Amino acid sequence: MESVRTPDARFKRMLDYPFEPHYLEVDGLRMHYVDEGPAEAKPVLMLHGEPSWSYLYRHMIPICAAAGHRVIAPDLIGFGKSDKPVKLEDYSYQAHMDWLKSMLEQLELTDITLVCQDWGSLLGLRLAAENPERFRAIVVGNGMLPTGDQKVPKVFHLWRNFAIYSPWFPISRIINAGSFRTLGPEERRAYDAPFPNSKYKAGARAFPRLVPISPDNPASKANRRAWQSLEQWHKPFLTTFSNGDPIMRGGDKYMQQRIPGAKGQNHVTLTGGHFLQEDSPVQFARAINDLLAKMDSPGKASA
Repeated sequence: MESVRTPDARFKRMLDYPFEPHYLEVDGLRMHYVDEGPAEAKPVLMLHGEPSWSYLYRHMIPICAAAGHRVIAPDLIGFGKSDKPVKLEDYSYQAHMDWLKSMLEQLELTDITLVCQDWGSLLGLRLAAENPERFRAIVVGNGMLPTGDQKVPKVFHLWRNFAIYSPWFPISRIINAGSFRTLGPEERRAYDAPFPNSKYKAGARAFPRLVPISPDNPASKANRRAWQSLEQWHKPFLTTFSNGDPIMRGGDKYMQQRIPGAKGQNHVTLTGGHFLQEDSPVQFARAINDLLAKMDSPGKASA
């Protein structure tokens, strides 16, 4: 599998991203992850989506780490400081699942609180459903686990076609367009940093076409099985959707009704667009900390 690695110089002096890099190998590829907070603490796993990287969580990581949690935020293969296979066909839903599962096993992570958004949810929700013994709680913001059995919004079809066919794929402009706030020049530079040229963008272009939008998609069967597991999920399940995401709108209510662990949780609606980590990072992080404080309070059995 041919891959490229973004030069380290591209990541020098990143605004609000002071974290030490950590690396491990999955399937012969180097995966980068942030690892902050007490090493002995229960982990909070923050999974980014399309077309971002762990920089998306830069404002949330310190807040959760300061509350005593070990925060792990990987860059998915094809993104951030992780290696990037150069062919579209090298990316599949299952390959991303295998890479993340390898990371969990190598880091020996258990008692995990999953925090996920966008493709972080497509991967993370299935990861938790397939490995429930490793996870203690789930927090979803603007995410879903599609099976191809539901109607997909027209705006997603437009986005999918753009990712596949457009000769121009401006990463930072895409993230800026999906946020309420306007990114500053240094923030845009940070989002563009992993992708020096088009050769590095295969992973970002691949994700939209991998979303199951028809019942016969290769991932649909596995996702249906994952939903069967999630329908038996009685551990804490919190939604933190934003009020301005045209693609994910209504997904929070759907999951609240279908997943038992969502019952009685302090679900919140945050202000923001698709990338709510950019618009309401403090409120998002506090919702996570509040959930974990409630779970770990005296007299409360830990999940």
